[in-house]
Amino acid sequence: MAVEVPAVHTDVVLVRHAVAVPFTADGPGELTRPLTGDGLRQALELVEPLTALRPVAVWSSPYRRAIQTVEPTARALGLTVHTRVELREWDDGLRYTDDWEPHYARSWADPSYARPPGESLDQLSTRAVGVVRALAGEHAGRVVVAAGHGTFIARALCGFGVPVDWAFSRRMPMPAIYRLRFAGPRDGPAVTGDGL
Repeated sequence: MAVEVPAVHTDVVLVRHAVAVPFTADGPGELTRPLTGDGLRQALELVEPLTALRPVAVWSSPYRRAIQTVEPTARALGLTVHTRVELREWDDGLRYTDDWEPHYARSWADPSYARPPGESLDQLSTRAVGVVRALAGEHAGRVVVAAGHGTFIARALCGFGVPVDWAFSRRMPMPAIYRLRFAGPRDGPAVTGDGL
Protein backbone atom coordinates (compact mmCIF):
# COMPACT_ATOMS: atom_id res chain seq x y z
CA MET A 1 0.00 0.00 0.00
CA ALA A 2 1.44 3.34 -1.09
CA VAL A 3 1.84 6.00 1.56
CA GLU A 4 1.03 9.53 0.42
CA VAL A 5 3.66 12.07 1.30
CA PRO A 6 2.10 15.47 1.97
CA ALA A 7 3.13 18.21 -0.46
CA VAL A 8 5.64 20.68 0.91
CA HIS A 9 5.03 24.25 -0.16
CA THR A 10 7.06 27.39 0.28
CA ASP A 11 5.11 30.62 0.75
CA VAL A 12 6.50 34.09 0.16
CA VAL A 13 3.99 36.61 1.50
CA LEU A 14 4.49 40.02 -0.10
CA VAL A 15 3.09 42.90 1.95
CA ARG A 16 2.65 46.34 0.48
CA HIS A 17 3.42 48.97 3.10
CA ALA A 18 0.65 50.76 4.98
CA VAL A 19 -0.30 54.42 4.44
CA ALA A 20 2.79 56.61 4.58
CA VAL A 21 3.52 60.31 4.79
CA PRO A 22 3.28 61.62 1.20
CA PHE A 23 6.40 62.27 -0.83
CA THR A 24 6.78 66.03 -1.24
CA ALA A 25 9.47 68.32 -2.63
CA ASP A 26 10.48 69.49 0.86
CA GLY A 27 9.41 66.47 2.93
CA PRO A 28 11.19 63.30 3.94
CA GLY A 29 12.86 61.38 1.15
CA GLU A 30 11.96 57.96 -0.20
CA LEU A 31 14.18 56.10 2.27
CA THR A 32 12.95 57.91 5.37
CA ARG A 33 9.23 58.58 4.81
CA PRO A 34 7.41 57.08 7.82
CA LEU A 35 3.91 55.70 8.17
CA THR A 36 1.14 58.09 9.15
CA GLY A 37 -0.86 57.55 12.34
CA ASP A 38 -3.40 55.61 10.27
CA GLY A 39 -0.56 53.61 8.73
CA LEU A 40 0.78 52.67 12.16
CA ARG A 41 -2.72 51.48 13.12
CA GLN A 42 -2.91 49.45 9.88
CA ALA A 43 0.44 47.85 10.72
CA LEU A 44 -1.02 46.68 14.04
CA GLU A 45 -4.07 45.28 12.22
CA LEU A 46 -1.75 43.17 10.04
CA VAL A 47 -0.37 41.31 13.08
CA GLU A 48 -3.23 38.82 13.36
CA PRO A 49 -3.46 37.76 9.68
CA LEU A 50 0.31 37.61 9.24
CA THR A 51 1.12 35.75 12.47
CA ALA A 52 -1.63 33.24 11.60
CA LEU A 53 0.54 32.21 8.62
CA ARG A 54 3.37 31.29 11.04
CA PRO A 55 6.25 32.85 9.12
CA VAL A 56 9.77 31.86 10.13
CA ALA A 57 11.32 35.12 8.92
CA VAL A 58 10.32 38.72 8.24
CA TRP A 59 12.12 40.67 5.52
CA SER A 60 11.62 44.21 4.29
CA SER A 61 12.70 46.81 1.82
CA PRO A 62 15.16 49.16 3.55
CA TYR A 63 12.61 52.00 3.24
CA ARG A 64 11.29 53.10 6.63
CA ARG A 65 7.59 52.80 5.73
CA ALA A 66 8.00 49.17 4.71
CA ILE A 67 9.97 48.28 7.85
CA GLN A 68 7.37 49.97 10.07
CA THR A 69 4.59 48.00 8.39
CA VAL A 70 5.94 44.62 9.50
CA GLU A 71 7.67 45.58 12.77
CA PRO A 72 4.61 44.81 14.95
CA THR A 73 4.25 41.39 13.31
CA ALA A 74 7.94 40.60 13.79
CA ARG A 75 7.71 41.65 17.46
CA ALA A 76 4.67 39.44 18.01
CA LEU A 77 6.59 36.50 16.54
CA GLY A 78 9.82 37.23 18.42
CA LEU A 79 11.60 37.84 15.11
CA THR A 80 13.84 40.58 13.74
CA VAL A 81 12.98 42.53 10.60
CA HIS A 82 15.83 41.92 8.15
CA THR A 83 16.26 44.30 5.24
CA ARG A 84 17.20 43.49 1.69
CA VAL A 85 17.96 46.20 -0.86
CA GLU A 86 16.47 44.13 -3.69
CA LEU A 87 13.02 44.61 -2.08
CA ARG A 88 13.22 48.40 -2.60
CA GLU A 89 10.70 50.29 -4.70
CA TRP A 90 11.10 50.89 -8.43
CA ASP A 91 13.80 53.41 -9.32
CA ASP A 92 11.62 55.31 -11.79
CA GLY A 93 14.36 57.78 -12.80
CA LEU A 94 12.11 60.77 -12.10
CA ARG A 95 13.06 63.88 -10.21
CA TYR A 96 10.33 64.96 -7.80
CA THR A 97 7.10 65.88 -9.59
CA ASP A 98 3.43 66.10 -8.60
CA ASP A 99 2.57 64.98 -12.14
CA TRP A 100 4.10 61.50 -12.01
CA GLU A 101 1.11 59.45 -13.26
CA PRO A 102 1.65 60.07 -17.02
CA HIS A 103 5.25 58.91 -16.61
CA TYR A 104 4.11 55.71 -14.90
CA ALA A 105 1.42 55.11 -17.52
CA ARG A 106 4.07 55.43 -20.27
CA SER A 107 6.33 52.92 -18.52
CA TRP A 108 3.47 50.44 -18.11
CA ALA A 109 2.62 50.87 -21.80
CA ASP A 110 6.27 50.13 -22.70
CA PRO A 111 7.89 48.17 -19.83
CA SER A 112 11.26 48.21 -21.62
CA TYR A 113 11.42 52.03 -21.41
CA ALA A 114 13.72 53.50 -18.75
CA ARG A 115 14.39 57.10 -17.78
CA PRO A 116 18.15 57.33 -17.08
CA PRO A 117 19.49 56.65 -14.53
CA GLY A 118 16.42 54.65 -13.44
CA GLU A 119 15.36 51.12 -14.28
CA SER A 120 12.69 49.94 -16.68
CA LEU A 121 9.68 48.02 -15.43
CA ASP A 122 11.11 44.96 -17.19
CA GLN A 123 14.30 45.37 -15.15
CA LEU A 124 12.22 45.77 -12.00
CA SER A 125 10.32 42.55 -12.81
CA THR A 126 13.63 40.71 -13.19
CA ARG A 127 14.87 42.07 -9.85
CA ALA A 128 11.57 41.32 -8.09
CA VAL A 129 11.31 37.75 -9.38
CA GLY A 130 14.95 37.16 -8.46
CA VAL A 131 14.59 38.25 -4.84
CA VAL A 132 11.29 36.40 -4.38
CA ARG A 133 12.87 33.19 -5.72
CA ALA A 134 15.91 33.76 -3.49
CA LEU A 135 13.69 34.14 -0.41
CA ALA A 136 11.75 31.00 -1.38
CA GLY A 137 15.01 29.11 -1.74
CA GLU A 138 16.36 30.31 1.59
CA HIS A 139 13.15 29.37 3.42
CA ALA A 140 12.17 26.22 1.53
CA GLY A 141 9.13 24.45 2.94
CA ARG A 142 8.26 27.37 5.21
CA VAL A 143 6.53 30.76 5.16
CA VAL A 144 8.41 34.05 4.89
CA VAL A 145 6.98 37.59 4.96
CA ALA A 146 8.54 40.32 2.80
CA ALA A 147 7.42 43.96 3.00
CA GLY A 148 7.74 46.11 -0.06
CA HIS A 149 6.06 48.58 -2.35
CA GLY A 150 3.21 48.78 -4.83
CA THR A 151 5.06 48.93 -8.12
CA PHE A 152 7.60 46.36 -6.92
CA ILE A 153 4.83 43.89 -6.00
CA ALA A 154 2.85 44.53 -9.19
CA ARG A 155 5.93 43.87 -11.31
CA ALA A 156 6.81 40.76 -9.28
CA LEU A 157 3.34 39.43 -10.08
CA CYS A 158 3.85 40.31 -13.77
CA GLY A 159 7.17 38.50 -13.73
CA PHE A 160 5.41 35.37 -12.48
CA GLY A 161 2.82 35.59 -15.26
CA VAL A 162 -0.05 37.19 -13.33
CA PRO A 163 -1.90 39.49 -15.76
CA VAL A 164 -1.76 42.78 -13.85
CA ASP A 165 -1.54 46.22 -15.43
CA TRP A 166 -1.20 49.91 -14.62
CA ALA A 167 -4.85 50.09 -13.48
CA PHE A 168 -4.25 47.20 -11.05
CA SER A 169 -1.11 48.89 -9.72
CA ARG A 170 -2.98 52.16 -9.18
CA ARG A 171 -5.84 50.37 -7.33
CA MET A 172 -3.61 48.31 -5.05
CA PRO A 173 -4.57 49.14 -1.46
CA MET A 174 -2.19 50.17 1.29
CA PRO A 175 -1.52 47.80 2.92
CA ALA A 176 -2.07 44.77 0.69
CA ILE A 177 -1.10 41.10 1.07
CA TYR A 178 -0.16 38.68 -1.74
CA ARG A 179 0.66 35.05 -1.01
CA LEU A 180 2.93 33.33 -3.52
CA ARG A 181 2.94 29.55 -2.99
CA PHE A 182 5.74 27.58 -4.63
CA ALA A 183 5.42 23.81 -5.05
CA GLY A 184 9.08 23.55 -6.13
CA PRO A 185 12.14 25.78 -6.64
CA ARG A 186 11.68 26.07 -10.41
CA ASP A 187 7.89 26.25 -10.46
CA GLY A 188 5.84 29.41 -10.85
CA PRO A 189 3.81 30.21 -7.76
CA ALA A 190 0.09 30.04 -7.21
CA VAL A 191 -0.83 33.62 -6.27
CA THR A 192 -3.67 34.91 -4.11
CA GLY A 193 -4.27 38.35 -2.73
CA ASP A 194 -6.02 41.70 -2.86
CA GLY A 195 -7.73 42.40 -6.17
CA LEU A 196 -6.75 39.15 -7.90
